[in-house]
Amino acid sequence: MRKLNALIAGSTGYIGVQLIKLLIKHKNVKIKYLCGNSSVGKKISFYESSLKSKKLPKITKFNKKYLNDIDLIFTALPNGEAQDISKYLLKKNTLIDLAADFRLDKSSDYLKWYKQKHRAANNIKKSIYALPEITGNRIKNYKIISCPGCYPTSVLLPLIPLIKKKSINMKNIIIDSKSGYSGAGRGVHKKYVNKNLYESLSAYGVGFHRHNSEIEQELSNHTNSKLQFTFTPHLSPMFRGILSTIYLDLAPGFSVKKIQTILKQFYKKSKFVKILKYNSFLSTNDVINTNNCFISVCKTKYKNKIIILSALDNLIKGGAGQGVQNMNIKFGFNINEGIKWIKF
Repeated sequence: MRKLNALIAGSTGYIGVQLIKLLIKHKNVKIKYLCGNSSVGKKISFYESSLKSKKLPKITKFNKKYLNDIDLIFTALPNGEAQDISKYLLKKNTLIDLAADFRLDKSSDYLKWYKQKHRAANNIKKSIYALPEITGNRIKNYKIISCPGCYPTSVLLPLIPLIKKKSINMKNIIIDSKSGYSGAGRGVHKKYVNKNLYESLSAYGVGFHRHNSEIEQELSNHTNSKLQFTFTPHLSPMFRGILSTIYLDLAPGFSVKKIQTILKQFYKKSKFVKILKYNSFLSTNDVINTNNCFISVCKTKYKNKIIILSALDNLIKGGAGQGVQNMNIKFGFNINEGIKWIKF
């Protein structure tokens, strides 16, 4: 089988580097171009020493002529830039975006949350919000594939099955998420230079973080009931990993064990989502450097309330790994190819 020729735009960021590490091990992909802006002319090993021995192209500035030579383009760019690239896509090209350019169904919502006009609004309908465990093979019908944000991935995977079964109170969902500082990008060190990044826990985007938009959109797609949720993210003094703690009220007739059964049934064939034993504690250490999401259903002192723990690696399952997983589905590759996973 011929290998897919791939271009990675935004190759020097944390997500871009992680993507390179996954794709160089993928038997069906050849990295043809690495693109950047301030990094033009440099080798990727300047940003990641572990790639020094790998035969990879030097970083160049993106040129639309490159699209003639490639099948696949991954974009891990600042918001807005994948929109511009999408205008030049050829019939043979597939774009997998790891930023937020095609996550929202309405350009007006993009303007509201990202404070900039969508520059490729006509391509929104040609794209799909691709959470692979939920979207499945529908991905195959689209040329623009939008990968969910890291926080929403950790939240949507446990909540969508429960909402579909009407098993929880839709008007009292509380989401408390903590992420490693890599989720804020390489610039985080300058932004938090006076805030003791490595020994401090910081809440940010309280009440109005951008990921509210896609969480609400995707949960609403699975219910006719009105939703009310509160989402608060925190930057933690660790490099990678996300742990979301979700507080829920049960709908009448549902118990903690029924919630456990719903999730286990929904993900029984999943390679990457693991529902742990009832009332298990978990940590980010359980999932870092994997494409896994571990979920635990926990009881509380109140029979009508539960706590769900959801952990993943923000750079893999919440980023590059999810992109590769979507690619594998799109092109019919082995779902595990290029993504190492833990045997349960």
